[in-house]
Amino acid sequence: MAIKKRSKIKAKVAARAKAARNAVLKARPLARVLDQSKGVQGKVKTAGINLGRVNKVLKEETKTGAPAAAMVEALEKSADVEEKVQEAADELVVVNEALSGEIDARHAIEERLLLSHEALAISREEAKRARHESLHDEVTGLPNAALFRDRLKSALAQARRHSWRIAVMFIDLDGFKQVNDTYGHDMGDALLQLVAERLQAFVRGGDTVSRRSGDEFLFLMLEAKDEDNARAMAQRIIEVIAQPVLISGVELSVTASVGLAMYPGDGTTVAMLLKNADLAMYEAKGRSKKRVPR
Repeated sequence: MAIKKRSKIKAKVAARAKAARNAVLKARPLARVLDQSKGVQGKVKTAGINLGRVNKVLKEETKTGAPAAAMVEALEKSADVEEKVQEAADELVVVNEALSGEIDARHAIEERLLLSHEALAISREEAKRARHESLHDEVTGLPNAALFRDRLKSALAQARRHSWRIAVMFIDLDGFKQVNDTYGHDMGDALLQLVAERLQAFVRGGDTVSRRSGDEFLFLMLEAKDEDNARAMAQRIIEVIAQPVLISGVELSVTASVGLAMYPGDGTTVAMLLKNADLAMYEAKGRSKKRVPR
């Protein structure tokens, strides 16, 4: 009778364990699984205490030689308690498996989110780099002609609003081709970088210096007080560029021709100012002395 009873108990426990497993698998949220784990742990503890009490009683009745009927009843109680202990233990295993799986799933999600954030950061950085490269000169790092035109357009809008005068300078290096032909493009690039540094030293708050192409540069001077002020700035640029430089043990020197166009007298649009500054630069090139023409 006891053996059959135990077989039924095992079958019942297995069925309940399967039902518990399915219930836990449906209860995926981590908070719910944690609550189930705490509840089952309490059941296991209670069942263990009850089993200890029943076994203690059974042991005492065995020692005292209790009647067969009393022994059978005690064995059945012990089996019932064992069933509850086993059931609670099986539930705890299932809940802990579900808890472990849920934690693993959370970790996997966190890893995917981390990878997504890293990929997004890389993508943004690449986009930022691509934008910078599209608007800056590769050799000197200065704004290119496209960015210069955009800044000149913005400067004109401010000049109209605040009645400012602005100056646009077209700067061309004299003798740069000879440096390239004699010492190579690496030396030429180094010279362009040095000229760019010298030009940047003249930049004030909203001014812009740009490499247009080859050995040509552009300079935007905001809030030029008057034509004499702009011409004095252009003359200082010519003098600084003409100072000899030492590159890789070789002393090099180039001069510069500068064309100046003023807003609003020489033009009120981007195209007009650039065209007139270009024409003024070619006029300067035709002179024997490096002065700023009008």
